[in-house]
Amino acid sequence: MSDTVNLVILGASGDLTHRLLLPGLGTLLKAQPDRRVNLIGAASEKLGADEWRQRVSEALHDCGPKVADAVATGSTYVTIDSTDPDELKKLLDPLTGPVVLYFALPPAISMKTCEALGRLDLPDDLRLAIEKPFGSDPDSAHRFNQLLARLVPEDRVFRVDHFLGKSTILNLLGLRFTNRFFEPVWNHNNIERITIVSDETLALEGRAGYYDHSGALKDMIQSHLLLVMALLCMEAPNRIDADELRDLQVHVLRATQLWSDDPVGSSRRARYEAGQVGDEKVPNYVDEPGVDPARNTETLAEVTVEINSRRWRGVPITLRSGKALGDEVRAITVVFKEAFEPEGFSNSGEPNVVVIGMADERLAVRLNTNGADDKFVLEETVLSADLGDSPLRPYGEILAHIMDGDPLLSVRNDVAEELWRILSPVLDAWQQGRVPLDSYRAGSAGPTNWS
Repeated sequence: MSDTVNLVILGASGDLTHRLLLPGLGTLLKAQPDRRVNLIGAASEKLGADEWRQRVSEALHDCGPKVADAVATGSTYVTIDSTDPDELKKLLDPLTGPVVLYFALPPAISMKTCEALGRLDLPDDLRLAIEKPFGSDPDSAHRFNQLLARLVPEDRVFRVDHFLGKSTILNLLGLRFTNRFFEPVWNHNNIERITIVSDETLALEGRAGYYDHSGALKDMIQSHLLLVMALLCMEAPNRIDADELRDLQVHVLRATQLWSDDPVGSSRRARYEAGQVGDEKVPNYVDEPGVDPARNTETLAEVTVEINSRRWRGVPITLRSGKALGDEVRAITVVFKEAFEPEGFSNSGEPNVVVIGMADERLAVRLNTNGADDKFVLEETVLSADLGDSPLRPYGEILAHIMDGDPLLSVRNDVAEELWRILSPVLDAWQQGRVPLDSYRAGSAGPTNWS
């Protein structure tokens, strides 16, 4: 940690930087005070030095005044057109030591910025951190990967998916591969079905500029939830390192296809209408500022896939994510097949279930046990454990690996392209109107016709 790392954030005046990147950086520097970072904000918006430092200080408030003051005082801000090679050269040339160029930019601007970088002699230790989505379909993802490959080696490209920095998601590695009673039963012989859900009560929250061009499928399922599935279902690694882990992820993804290879029957979509979530009234999605109703953007998406492998063939895996729903549900649920039950019990037991919370950091295992009052009546017993939260926010975990030059938690080029391949038939079917756009009241559990 002796070298000072130059963290240059392009698009530094935006919401991502203030809401996620800077607070994540703050938790990292609070947990690792010896780490040395030179923070440079860069964006097209004109900001004075004092205004920028005030924004940095506010974003780092929860990390304590010592961290906030130290980062803010040493930080600088540059007004820049990131698609202009000359301006990028002026930004990068004075920097010495490792440089992390973080693209907190819309995807189209990120690609134009990379094209501009291609006209420069780049620093030897330049690392590129690219926010999702990585392209908009398999072809654009492939073109973006080719562009990045002309700039720096693949191990210095960090495609950021902050779900990979969540402590619960990283806990999957320990849970799956260090417990003998899980690994032998983690297959289609024992598991009936899997669901991976990320439902939230939040509505659009002023993000129409991004979300209305994306929707729930691209925003959550195409990137986050498919990667969670890959970690949950991959084969056992011999060691935890970047090559091994990502080789196994892409092995799972290459074997993944839509359930019954049917984009219509395997997918559903819906959009919220006016309602109430808790005490807050939520307007109709199409009435939100910045929304174009003609785009038919979905706010709730569900897709069922199958991993066509020896371990998983025949197990439906349902991925779902939505906004403005009545309950916040972020969990992986693994439902096991029914066990053999000897005659003599007065009732049937329920299937065993493992629930891994992606928000509350909890593990629950549902078992059948003898009833307390009548030993021949089966009742459900839940064993639960707190998995423990990390002192680092997900973006802090991600930034630590980028600054250390470790691509363990970044999305590799072939992984990014496989994510698009899996869901491109669904996107095509939706574009053609072959899957209806259902509706649901904000604050409800979803469309009434969804079972």
